[in-house]
Amino acid sequence: MKTENAIQNKSYSFALRIVKLYKFLCEEKREFTLSKQIVRSGTSIGANVEEGIGAFSKKDFRYKLSIAYKETRETKFWIKLLRDSDYIEEKLAGSLLKDCEELLKILGAILVTTSKPGKKHS
Repeated sequence: MKTENAIQNKSYSFALRIVKLYKFLCEEKREFTLSKQIVRSGTSIGANVEEGIGAFSKKDFRYKLSIAYKETRETKFWIKLLRDSDYIEEKLAGSLLKDCEELLKILGAILVTTSKPGKKHS
C-alpha cells in the first residue's frame, strides 16, 4: 500500500476549495476577472505537485515543486486582493491564507531537502 503524501493531499484539497471559491465568485458576486486568476494559480499548485511526483529526474521534480511554491505565493496575493476589495470575508480569507502558509512550509521543506546531495524524491 502506498503511503500518504501530505503535499499531494493538501494541494488537492486546496485546489478543490479554490474551485468552490471560483464558483461562488462567479455565481454570487458576478466577479470574473480576479476569479479566473485565482482559479488558475490555485489549481496549478496541485497540478505541478502531481507533475513533480511523476518526474523522471530529481531536477524535474524540484523544478515542478518550485513552480508550485511560486503559484502558492501568487495565490496568496489574489486571496488578499479579494479580501481587501470585499469580495470575500475575512474569515474565509484567513482560512485560505493559512492553507497557503501550510503549503509553502511543506513545499519549502521539500525543496530544501531535495537540494542536498544524495537525496531522492519519492
